Amino acid sequence: MMNKEQKKNYITEMTAQFENSKAVMVTHYQGLTMVQLDELRLKMREHGIIFKITKNRITKLALEKTRCKDLSNLFSGPTAVAFGEDAIMSARILSKFAKDNENLKLIGGIMDNEILDQAGVLNVANLPTLNEARANIVGILNASASKLVSILLARSEKMSNLPTENSEKTT
Repeated sequence: MMNKEQKKNYITEMTAQFENSKAVMVTHYQGLTMVQLDELRLKMREHGIIFKITKNRITKLALEKTRCKDLSNLFSGPTAVAFGEDAIMSARILSKFAKDNENLKLIGGIMDNEILDQAGVLNVANLPTLNEARANIVGILNASASKLVSILLARSEKMSNLPTENSEKTT
């Protein structure tokens, strides 16, 4: 049981987490073992994401003062929250873990200022990360440039052979 001071600290800490995180993902974890929860926390921590089991009633109080107040209805039952900067990575790790462990349920979340339902979180999980998107763009640009160069070289090669073919025909 928390005393008043601990509750105040918890509300202050959670308010700061909700305000400072670009991505907040809400899950239900009922049925997961401590080993599974520790494994999930470790995976999340590797990417700078905090995965925290919440106290729903007090968390709702913390939510009232933040941009995430619309998530309040998701906090019922055994709830845990992932706080991070990268919504795609948070959603990916959680959705992959949920596929392997049916007891973890993605409920919803918020990405920047956009509220996500369960389907929205799964859609975000399928998006490419910023580095993957950059790599795709560079690949497309490199492919286009090399194709353009090969086309130009092929044309000039044909053009250079043209005078010799014409001179052979006239003789």
